[in-house]
Amino acid sequence: MQVRTGTAPSGEIGIHYEDMGDPGDPAVVLIMGLGAQMIFWRSGFCEKLVNRGLRVIRFDNRDVGLSGKLPGHHSGAPLLPRMARSFVGLASPAAYTLEDMADDAAALLDHLDIDRAHVVGASMGGMIAQVFGARHHARTRSLGVIFSSNNQAALPPPGPQQLLAVLGKPAGSDRDAIVDNAVRVTKIIGSPGFPRPDDVIRAEAVEGYDRSYYPAGVGRQFAAILGSGSLRRYNRQTTAPTVVIHGKADKLMRPSGGRAIARAIPGARLVLFDGMGHELPEPLWDDIVGELETTFVQAM
Repeated sequence: MQVRTGTAPSGEIGIHYEDMGDPGDPAVVLIMGLGAQMIFWRSGFCEKLVNRGLRVIRFDNRDVGLSGKLPGHHSGAPLLPRMARSFVGLASPAAYTLEDMADDAAALLDHLDIDRAHVVGASMGGMIAQVFGARHHARTRSLGVIFSSNNQAALPPPGPQQLLAVLGKPAGSDRDAIVDNAVRVTKIIGSPGFPRPDDVIRAEAVEGYDRSYYPAGVGRQFAAILGSGSLRRYNRQTTAPTVVIHGKADKLMRPSGGRAIARAIPGARLVLFDGMGHELPEPLWDDIVGELETTFVQAM
């Protein structure tokens, strides 16, 4: 599989990316979630897309991985009032917004000289994808939104254990403590129907830590979610064929979030998987890729 790497300029920062497959094939842009590096789109998953005749681009969002950081930017007011505003669909002040992050993806397409792409996002990446699909509708062939939400008012909140795990701090600042915490979080938000061995989860956590560890960016990315408010206004403007994929066992981003997106986007198709939590279980990769491909074909 051909893999090309680089950094695309987006305003004052650079966006690190990997570009896989034949440059002449239709492009798929993969957008990952809160604090998650592009490697959370596992290479094996990407390869399945490439093998179906697609050019696959994964990238690190701003403030994570090898992309540019914004350390001088403040994430806004205290967290609890901002979360309360988000529950009723209102925005809060933030260093940057999901709109800015969607524009990063557009800048990446500009850099790669790609006019239009299939856009697929997971979790916060799914929110960015929703914004992209409306804000850059002419560049969106199709939309895939995986275990995400449109943050409309009064949706059921995340499970307390799952939310505290994601937003909590490790017991220490050394490598082992941070890796231990990542393993714990992954198991709490993961897929009860598809349990994974601890050593596999730990190996992925070590890979992520050794590639980049930048917790300050997570706070600013979370502020971007809270700073963008309800995304229903973007859902109503979306015209691209859309599939919404969610796990029935997801307690961090509950299935009600996926249902809300599917109801709000005209013609969107909802696919729910038993036993799937807030991750992409490898036993479901073929099914998930198949659902995405069905939507890609609609857009051809």
